[in-house]
Amino acid sequence: MKVVILCGGQGTRLREETEYRPKPLVEIGGRPILWHIMKLYAAYGLKQFVLCLGYKGWLLKEYFLNYKAYNNDFTLQLGFDRAVEYHPREPGGRSTPEDWRITFADTGLNTMTGGRVKQIAPYITDDEFLLTYGDGVADVDIDALLRFHRSHGKVGTVTAVGSPGRYGELAVDGEHAVHGFAEKPSGGSSINGGFFVFRREFLDRLPDDPGCVMELGPLEELARDGQLMAYRHPGFWQAMDTYREFVLLNDLWNRGEAPWKIWK
Repeated sequence: MKVVILCGGQGTRLREETEYRPKPLVEIGGRPILWHIMKLYAAYGLKQFVLCLGYKGWLLKEYFLNYKAYNNDFTLQLGFDRAVEYHPREPGGRSTPEDWRITFADTGLNTMTGGRVKQIAPYITDDEFLLTYGDGVADVDIDALLRFHRSHGKVGTVTAVGSPGRYGELAVDGEHAVHGFAEKPSGGSSINGGFFVFRREFLDRLPDDPGCVMELGPLEELARDGQLMAYRHPGFWQAMDTYREFVLLNDLWNRGEAPWKIWK
């Protein structure tokens, strides 16, 4: 099953860090926040990713093309047939333990979220796919999320988290059905935390329009049709939209208190 990650936004509220790199490459503890997100999914055996690129997307390509060099010591023999010998930083370790398969899809500089997801439809070959944003971490139980999604038989599942009303607010009833999806709420207890699961047919609901905002049109329609359910996540969730949040996440990591680090 593919994990689609939206990596194309310009991150204007975090301009201190995003002026020279895309937000998914902004680091927590010396690693891009995107790496932390991918490590969460990989901990549940989900290691095939599709990255929807936009703003400075070439830097994401460069990071992963040079992943071994960025994350290991190495010896370089210069010459015509340049040779590189990598040295794991942990004794007995592997030079790069991640065995991920990553598809890099250029989806446009100014394309909105729905337009980006529509463009990667050819890479989604399974009946289901996961989707999340490239700028937030959580300790979501992905296995439980998938079990919940498959139990209700609807087209989509969104992870509902608790936070002040700055993100997409969800109107959720006692049976987990989503009746409303407000992208600019005034406040509320349940908000859109990302970590979606969709049946592939959701892609057919997305217009071939780079201006399509997934949260404003398609998800609202899915909710009105009774085809969007909310998986309630009571644990940790934090987006990195501002410099304050960047500092918060780095402080948690540096103190060894990062709740989203569920991998060994």
